Amino acid sequence: MTWNGDEYQARFDRIASEGGDVHGEAALVRSFGPATVLDAGCGTGRVAIELARHGIAVQAVDVDASMLATARRLAPGIGWHQRDLVGLDLGTTFDVVVMAGNVPLFTPPGTEAALVAGVAGHVRPGGHLIAGFSLDRGYTLDDYDAHCAAAGLVLENRYATWDQEPYEGGKYAVSVHRKP
Repeated sequence: MTWNGDEYQARFDRIASEGGDVHGEAALVRSFGPATVLDAGCGTGRVAIELARHGIAVQAVDVDASMLATARRLAPGIGWHQRDLVGLDLGTTFDVVVMAGNVPLFTPPGTEAALVAGVAGHVRPGGHLIAGFSLDRGYTLDDYDAHCAAAGLVLENRYATWDQEPYEGGKYAVSVHRKP
């Protein structure tokens, strides 16, 4: 898949200019009171930039150069890393690792377990992995939960939206897993 970071960002800029809330993911992450966050699959950095604006130390990773070019232009002070999340090793852990924007759905089929293991390895003990993605594209919650369990994470909560609406089935879920 080929991305254009500036075009992708323009969509969120338009939503915000029309009064839409584009920071639901960051608000949920902030509710955990983290000092450090890894934005895994950060795209143009919308979530990372909002978290940094609230004084949280953020690092961000994406595989796409165009997305990261836009992110670096918007917030040059954040640590932006161009890497694949599969097998990711930044050599540090974080209070929260967040995967917003359907990140698990953009990894090549068959690599989902390695993607989850790569990001879960960056969650400190007592920390959280928070991920939201569509459930109508072949990657199920059962699969995701099994991959999280294999990576040493325990399901703590699940929502239907980033606004913490209760999950009662449906085509989208936000999962919160904790590393004991």
